[in-house]
Amino acid sequence: MLKILTVPAFNDNYLWIIHDGTHAAVVDPGDAAPVLAALKEHQLSLVSILLTHHHNDHVGGVPELLRHAKVPVFAPRNDRIANVTTALQEGDTVHVPELGLTLSVLDVPGHTRGHIAYVAKEQGWLFCGDTLFAGGCGRLFEGTPEQMLASLDKLAALPDDTKVYCAHEYTVSNLRFAHAAEPDNRTVAERLQAEQAKRDRDVPTVPSSIGLEKATNPFLRAREPAIVEQLHREGRVEGDDTVAVFAALREWKNNFR
Repeated sequence: MLKILTVPAFNDNYLWIIHDGTHAAVVDPGDAAPVLAALKEHQLSLVSILLTHHHNDHVGGVPELLRHAKVPVFAPRNDRIANVTTALQEGDTVHVPELGLTLSVLDVPGHTRGHIAYVAKEQGWLFCGDTLFAGGCGRLFEGTPEQMLASLDKLAALPDDTKVYCAHEYTVSNLRFAHAAEPDNRTVAERLQAEQAKRDRDVPTVPSSIGLEKATNPFLRAREPAIVEQLHREGRVEGDDTVAVFAALREWKNNFR
């Protein structure tokens, strides 16, 4: 049976190690040191590297890992990443034979132009990098609001019980914003309290689930009348065009404290 190790890195990154007790694949290894330490601690042999986008906190550890193990590196076709052995785009499938793992690839641009996500359908896992966060979504560094909205709609269409393995511990701050954007959503308030309790015990709030995100994440709820009305009250958007509403939400979050 496959399992996932949570490997904290930097201030708030999560690097994910998928393993069967012997072999391992790592997702978005921005830093090699904690990955190597986890592999050693659990006596795992690295067999594959999976990358979602080109930002250094997701790819920076790849050269050092490759010095320890010559393994395939899977990455998006339309991002600028070195050391890639297989470039991917939507519709492609990744096989990691040592793990018996099959991953489907989705194009999810917005945070970067070429960002991809990996879906393990059999296990019900989503590795979405910085596109979808627990309670939020990534900043639009390269893409457009329309692209990010379409990407999030694509992820929201996955089964509700799909576990969401995003790459950062931003959940509490995201949910504070979600509460501001939809103050009468009791599920958001309850989730904020529960996730804050986890952080108080230094417990990760990730993975989340698609169902929970659809109930509490304002960026998956941009069509909800309550959110549109709150943006109107805040004077942040006129009308109810969904892309405009989404763009106003993202801009509000960019400056939210």
